[in-house]
Amino acid sequence: MKATQQTIQQIQRAIRKVADKFPTSADPVLTDIHLQVKPESGELLAYNDEMEELTRIVVDQWLEPTEEDLYEAASVAIKQSISTLRNEVEHMSILHPFSFVMMGEDGETMSDLYVVDDDTLILDTELLKGLDEELDAFLADLMQD
Repeated sequence: MKATQQTIQQIQRAIRKVADKFPTSADPVLTDIHLQVKPESGELLAYNDEMEELTRIVVDQWLEPTEEDLYEAASVAIKQSISTLRNEVEHMSILHPFSFVMMGEDGETMSDLYVVDDDTLILDTELLKGLDEELDAFLADLMQD
């Protein structure tokens, strides 16, 4: 399921609401942002580390998911939205490093969606697909010489 422009705008609105809770002028706090997708209601919820709700939206496209893996499609759309709002996200009054984390329905961490850190770069798993095979082939070529 490819996110529609309306879905991206709805997610961006939610990310902005979270950013508004941590204005740059405020004293920095120590927390991560936990995001949870509820397939039965189409909701996207955002929480801090104490599991206090920061915002909640209904994503119309998620009300009747046509794809079995809603979480994967939602992760892609959320990453895209956060990347678009990178400047706002990276200047929130949250101590670095902090993450946007995808949670499952049971509250378990499923994946880090976006990490904000001044010194660390986290590569997306899509960029790393096939890397093991490429490195194995490269090593095999070196060993033959």
